[in-house]
Amino acid sequence: QVHLVESGGGLVQPGGSLTLSCAASGAFFKDNTAAWFRQDPGKQREQVAAISSVGNTHYSTSVKGRFTISRDNSENTLYLQMNSLKPEDTSVYVCSLGQFGVFHSWGQGTQVTVSS
Repeated sequence: QVHLVESGGGLVQPGGSLTLSCAASGAFFKDNTAAWFRQDPGKQREQVAAISSVGNTHYSTSVKGRFTISRDNSENTLYLQMNSLKPEDTSVYVCSLGQFGVFHSWGQGTQVTVSS
C-alpha cells in the first residue's frame, strides 16, 4: 500500500509561482506513472500533468508551458512547479500513482489559491 502526502500549497498572487511536493511511502514508486490532478466540489477531476516511470511527461492544455512535473525516484517524491499562476488555477491539487492507465493510490490534496 502506497501512502501519498502532498505539501506546498498556499495563497499566491496572480502571476506568482508555487512548487508542490508529493512524498510517497512504500515500494514501487519508481515503477509507477505519477500524476497531479486538481479537484473542485461539483466539478470533474482534471488531470493536470503526468510523468511516466521513464520520465515522459504530459500536460493538460490549460497548464502547458506554465507547469512542470518532475520526480526524484531516489527520494520517492513527485513535484509540480507552477509558474504564471492564474485565478482559474485555484483548486485542490492531488497526487496519484498508477500503472497501465489506472490510478490506484491518491493523496489527500493540498489547496492552491491564486488571488490578489
